[in-house]
Amino acid sequence: MRTLGVDLGRVRIGLALADDLLGTARPLRTVVRRDESADLQAIAALAREYEVTRAVLGLPLNMDGSEGPSARLARNFQPRLAAALGVPVDLFDERLSSFEAETRLRDRGISSKDRRAMVDAEAAAVILQGWLDRSAP
Repeated sequence: MRTLGVDLGRVRIGLALADDLLGTARPLRTVVRRDESADLQAIAALAREYEVTRAVLGLPLNMDGSEGPSARLARNFQPRLAAALGVPVDLFDERLSSFEAETRLRDRGISSKDRRAMVDAEAAAVILQGWLDRSAP
């Protein structure tokens, strides 16, 4: 079984993939947002290609655990993503995932210019890995 990690942004959507047997998430790609229909089609095509059976969508909570506009955007996107993919979509707290992604990329020696293009997919991997770790028996 494969799980897709999704980091929903207003400009880009980061995607990551994990195989349940290995239990590790890896960055996959970034979708530049155009309109919701095109975005969902692009994600669904990737999900079909990789035979995804579940997805995890980052829920951007505030540091105090409250929900702001970005969290509401994710909550509203969740059922539409589930319908487009035809698989369950779980929400997972993504606090500090972008910071963690930036740190990982910087630690690998990726230049700041190149990091901008990679950070969303890396953040999706952070979100997905957190979900995998929490879901492990």
